[in-house]
Amino acid sequence: MAQIFDLSRLGDVAARHHKVMRLGARQRQIIFAGTFLGFLLLVFGLIEADFSLSRIVSGIGKLGDFAVLMFPPEPGPLFATYLHALGETLAIALLGTLLAAVLAFPFAVLASRNVLPFWVTRFVLRRSFDTIRGVDTLIWALIWISVVGLGPFAGVLAVATADFAAFGKLFSETIETADPKPVEGIRSTGGTAAQEFRFGILPQILPVIAGQVLYYFESNTRSATIIGIVGAGGIGLHLSEQIRTLEWQRVAFLVLMVLVVVAAIDFISSRLRTAISGAKPI
Repeated sequence: MAQIFDLSRLGDVAARHHKVMRLGARQRQIIFAGTFLGFLLLVFGLIEADFSLSRIVSGIGKLGDFAVLMFPPEPGPLFATYLHALGETLAIALLGTLLAAVLAFPFAVLASRNVLPFWVTRFVLRRSFDTIRGVDTLIWALIWISVVGLGPFAGVLAVATADFAAFGKLFSETIETADPKPVEGIRSTGGTAAQEFRFGILPQILPVIAGQVLYYFESNTRSATIIGIVGAGGIGLHLSEQIRTLEWQRVAFLVLMVLVVVAAIDFISSRLRTAISGAKPI
């Protein structure tokens, strides 16, 4: 074992295996071109975004003024209203996540290479997932508000639509990474295709899928706050109103409410994911 870490032999190893350890001229050119292109894109992005360090420095003082105006956080007479709105936000995140997971699972099965061998069906479903995922949750909220009107129902549909595509992609990839040996064992005993999936694949993927759903529920709690600002219900609507009326103490209180709830959900979901996967908590 000591020879493995003997740095004095590194030169000898490099001399014997120089073809493997040294980059070729073409590889160096590709790396240099990629680095240079990335630098140009960074410069172009900063110029297009009108980046100004002086504006950042001058704005820090205004940020401190806002912090002073937010202290101390207080809800005024609307604590019960804010609590109800926070419950709406949690309901939007929970219902949207569960609805998306339930709807996405059968489509993910059809989009999996090791379950359905028809490439046409898989191609159409995968591209459909990509198309839907290309639209942000906030945009879906605006679309559904136009369809069903203002309120938390539009928020649920927006979260469910965006997560449907994300879950479809994640679930199908999880199914494709399942160990084929249990499936081959069931097939060798004369099991049907349904039995192969039920007893060979499903027990392997359920813990992973459950962890993914829990993570997205935590993330959607924050997303539900944002889409509430555009009229999809929840605490985001009240947050937007208080910002417009310059009630900074109430804004601070609403932000603290969201932070506490997100931290609690993160703690609980991480423990649940740990319990499901059997790993030690971090």
